[in-house]
Amino acid sequence: MKVKAIIREERITLPELREVLSKVEAERIEAGREMSYELRKSIEHANLLSKTTSEKSRLLVTELQKLEKMKPDIAFRIANIMPRTRDELRAIYAKEKYTLQPEELDTIIELVKAHF
Repeated sequence: MKVKAIIREERITLPELREVLSKVEAERIEAGREMSYELRKSIEHANLLSKTTSEKSRLLVTELQKLEKMKPDIAFRIANIMPRTRDELRAIYAKEKYTLQPEELDTIIELVKAHF
């Protein structure tokens, strides 16, 4: 598949991507067109790794961005991975120049659990 032009660019979570890919898959099946290997693998990957609904993941990103020390790219990473432990969360923050306090880690984990 060749990309002819970029229509718009925005960040989305993995569950939102799963919905978009499901629509593309349905359109291809309805039209009787074959799906490329890359598209099939992308759909499989999104289905396998999505852990919540698109609405819950977007709400989680919104709530995470209200927190101090939260960058948008980290909020989206957290919503995609849905870490359940402090160690998983620390791995996401490993490249940052600052570390979070245990209370901040627990706050983020509680938000993730509420949107699981």
